[in-house]
Amino acid sequence: MEKTPSLTGAYDLKTPQDSQRLYKEWAKTYDETFAAAHRYIMHEHVARAYVNAGGYQPVLDIGAGTGLCGHALRARGLDQIDATDISPEMLEVARAKGIYAALFIGDILAGLDVPDGAYAGVVSSGTFTHGHVGPEALDEVLRVTRSGGWIALSINAQHYVDQGFQAKLAKLEPHICDFALTELPIYADDATGENANDTGYVALFRKR
Repeated sequence: MEKTPSLTGAYDLKTPQDSQRLYKEWAKTYDETFAAAHRYIMHEHVARAYVNAGGYQPVLDIGAGTGLCGHALRARGLDQIDATDISPEMLEVARAKGIYAALFIGDILAGLDVPDGAYAGVVSSGTFTHGHVGPEALDEVLRVTRSGGWIALSINAQHYVDQGFQAKLAKLEPHICDFALTELPIYADDATGENANDTGYVALFRKR
């Protein structure tokens, strides 16, 4: 992994520990050197999908980072949003923005300190991808969501099949409904660089 935080470094992550090290160094400049510099827009797609589906509050933003998706939800009228992330440094940046009602450090792979069905819905942007969080975490997403709640997650298109997301969602069919999968650009039309044309899926579904 690169010492200097960068998009290349993020794509090269292998483990949650790699993520913690990268985002500890990147937190203070992430919005400028990644989101703005690379014209990242996937969080907008996720927030739009959740709100347009009629997603309720309170909602949990998993892998909230510096609050990009939370900000997009607020812009669409939601104000009962909590945030969790494995990186305390990223959450501190998000906290300063005043977006979230509550923020807490959490590793979704190890389980969140949240009661069953605590949230009316869950969103996540940029977390379900190789080296960050894999499909095994979807069980925990469902656990913290109440019955009937909407879930909107971005999943990197390159890893949807080979990292097991497609297979895991198929196994979860008895527990979810109204499933929709939409492929969308991760970066805006005017983005440049080798990853400018990368796409991701927004997986939208409800817990039965």
